[in-house]
Amino acid sequence: MKRFVQLSFLCLGLMLASPVSMAQADQPTYIRTGKLFDSENGKMLTGYTLKIEGDRIAEVSKNLTVPADAKVVDLTGYTVLPGLIDGHTHLLTLDDLNDETPMADKVLFEGHALRTLRAAKRAKSWLENGFTTVRDLGDSGPFLDVALKRAINEGTVDGPRMFVSGPIIISEGGQVPGLLRPYREVIDEEYTIIRSVDDAINSVRVHVNYGADLIKICSNNSPNNTSLTIDEMRAIVKMAHRYNRKVTAHATSDLAVWEAVTAGVDGIEHGYQISDTTLTLMAKKGVVLVPTDISEPLFHKIYDIVDFQWDREKQMKRAKDQYRDRLQRAIKAGVTIVTGSDNYLNLEMPQGAAAKNVMVAYYEEGMKPLDILRSSTYLSAQFMGMENSLGVLKEGALADLIAVKGDLETHFSEALFDVAFVMKDGKIYLGE
Repeated sequence: MKRFVQLSFLCLGLMLASPVSMAQADQPTYIRTGKLFDSENGKMLTGYTLKIEGDRIAEVSKNLTVPADAKVVDLTGYTVLPGLIDGHTHLLTLDDLNDETPMADKVLFEGHALRTLRAAKRAKSWLENGFTTVRDLGDSGPFLDVALKRAINEGTVDGPRMFVSGPIIISEGGQVPGLLRPYREVIDEEYTIIRSVDDAINSVRVHVNYGADLIKICSNNSPNNTSLTIDEMRAIVKMAHRYNRKVTAHATSDLAVWEAVTAGVDGIEHGYQISDTTLTLMAKKGVVLVPTDISEPLFHKIYDIVDFQWDREKQMKRAKDQYRDRLQRAIKAGVTIVTGSDNYLNLEMPQGAAAKNVMVAYYEEGMKPLDILRSSTYLSAQFMGMENSLGVLKEGALADLIAVKGDLETHFSEALFDVAFVMKDGKIYLGE
């Protein structure tokens, strides 16, 4: 009876709602742009208008007729881009640079509830800085990333659209150096530790069952020195692909990259050391590279926080030279580059802004601005199989877009951070 009364009141309310208010709720939004980034083709366009209906882009045209009484957002003084995509995040983790045992804090003291609430705040930071989508790749406890994703999708908290991996599938010890054998169980919820091919197969079933959108493995689990076998990785890839899930691999050495690519993974995270031979194999098999490089401003920030005593400039130059060499060789080999920040350190600044520095790092390493933007939008979406819905401004795509002040082609590192407007799913989160 109570349920019947509730439904009766609901129906009455809908009947009494005025036609004007209903029409206003369905009213399209028109967005006038100055420059507009065509992410599919990697070029800037001018003078276009977008028509937004609900959570989708209904039309993009130079000759769009805008009704006199239409809701219009004037972004003619800005560059409009698809919402940015960060392809490597850890929203459930924030490590103190001066803490030698950050895993203990997360696993033993923070707790699932507090950890997820803190992650919700960090997620909002990514959104406010123009990232409307992220791939969250572990360091997230027992599927807490799935919980955060659900909270964002249902509107409980504001944040970017999340594609999540659940716990990283990894070999003995995880990525926790020095963990004594009697205490291995403390990381059982942080990682999915496998010890055989059968474990590997079942781990994918578990992840899919609990809501993972993709599978993240560690080909080598640095800083520890053990690794998955090629057979274990092959089993993971085969099972993941059976469930239409892509597999991406943490791999820092050339051997780890080669073994993961040989096993059939779809993406390589980090890839700090990769030979030309391995890059050629990646290009041949269509395996993307997600370089989680650090910009010079962030290097200085890190060194300030940890009170770095060595020759700062020398150490930074050595790292940047290695980054630049690897990135340029990858591009030359024809490997697709996907943007990923891997930002999980407390750098005493908004996490979303810190994450955006990875795009500055690529610029410092010789990548062209429009190529960086394409890697951060269309190519990232393509890697997720979402290139018709995300990372692009065209009819039928989700209404995820941002606007920045300034010229991205001539003042990339400055304009990138001057975000004036953020829309996700047709809802405005920043700006008019």
